[in-house]
Amino acid sequence: MSGKKGEIIFNIARLLNVAFIVYSIYYCFIRFYNPLLPEYYYWKGQLMIVAVFAFLYLIFADVYDAFDIRTGRISEILYGQILALLLSDTVMYLVIVFIMKRFPTIVPALVTLAVQICFLIAWSFLSKKVYLAAVPPLKTAVVSDSDAGLDSIIKSHNLDFQFEVSATLDSGSCAADVTCLSGFEAVFLSASGQNKDTIIKYCIENGIRVFFIPEVGDMFVYGSEKKHMLHLPVFEAGRYSPPLVFLLVKRAFDIIFSLAFILLLSPFMLIIALAVKACDGGPVFYRQTRLTKGGKEFSIIKFRSMRVDAENGKAILSTGDSDDRITPVGRVIRKIRADELPQLFNILSGSMSFVGPRPERPEIAEEYCRALPDFSLRLQAKAGLTGYAQVYGKYNTTPEDKLKMDLMYIARPSLAEDFRIIFATIKILFVPESTEGFASSEAEKK
Repeated sequence: MSGKKGEIIFNIARLLNVAFIVYSIYYCFIRFYNPLLPEYYYWKGQLMIVAVFAFLYLIFADVYDAFDIRTGRISEILYGQILALLLSDTVMYLVIVFIMKRFPTIVPALVTLAVQICFLIAWSFLSKKVYLAAVPPLKTAVVSDSDAGLDSIIKSHNLDFQFEVSATLDSGSCAADVTCLSGFEAVFLSASGQNKDTIIKYCIENGIRVFFIPEVGDMFVYGSEKKHMLHLPVFEAGRYSPPLVFLLVKRAFDIIFSLAFILLLSPFMLIIALAVKACDGGPVFYRQTRLTKGGKEFSIIKFRSMRVDAENGKAILSTGDSDDRITPVGRVIRKIRADELPQLFNILSGSMSFVGPRPERPEIAEEYCRALPDFSLRLQAKAGLTGYAQVYGKYNTTPEDKLKMDLMYIARPSLAEDFRIIFATIKILFVPESTEGFASSEAEKK
């Protein structure tokens, strides 16, 4: 019953949010911009403008989990809301510019934006508080092969308001007497083999919500195709092999937008280059051998952010902001991710894509392969400037879990997923705990 009540509150809150934001844009357009247009837009044109804005806002809000009052922190919800709003409002203003063929006054748009942000702040706090007051946390069991610390992970991610962990069980014992889960409303599961299958089946049969952590092998099933053959249920799993049309469109996108960003950001990149050179007189760019599709080596380009003698021929992973090898200029450009901008040339040349698994150095990849033999499966797709693991992984996400995230992307490639990851990357640009690539055990101790 609490689940249905939660869904009702969630849907009402989302409806109120969208209704206010869309109406504010409608009012701004009708009151201020429509009279300035070369040709006045009547109700059909007004409806079209509002529909375009509503579509964009819903898409961006979905990408940034802006309505996630069920599991998100208030700060995360508000951050997602504001990002979705800024992008949607910006696109709408550019649409008006396109229609008018000139830049109209931006004051009405800014006033509307200020009103919208005030509303979103109130909405984020109130909707979250109402949801928490109406929906009690689910009685939850954590089931795992070993002490994986899932209960502490749930608390650290601020999910204890939704899931009240009242038991931590061993998966083997639980599978042997699966009725021990009777009375629970949710189960977090980290198990393998028959134990996992038995527990998931019982949860589904008894209406228990089950959240399970997949294994690498599950990624192949995730990306498999159903086949009608042998008069049997058959799945076909194979290597990364997207349609040719997808690859051509993806490559065209990479060429067009990498060239556009290079031209647009060239003044900014020139300033960074001069600052790097002036800092210590060393080279502006830093080149490093990385791996892309099929294990092919290429030279990645970055703005140099460390001393010239930072590695002395040996691969040493950075220790972050505390690394004394980072130059003063390097510390700034790393903070805003500007050291990655020269990789636009890698994308233009075809050695990288905008979206794909982040490339690793050959020696580091070899180290990972010793600990994770499945690591080489990431090399099925071309390396990317950003990727699934960068968007949805955090600083404390294990290398194996990041591998699974990359395999989830590889299993089901699509242009829609690429665009989702690109826009989601904007969200993590100013989040300190976001991370690039993997972190080996040695690197985590560094």
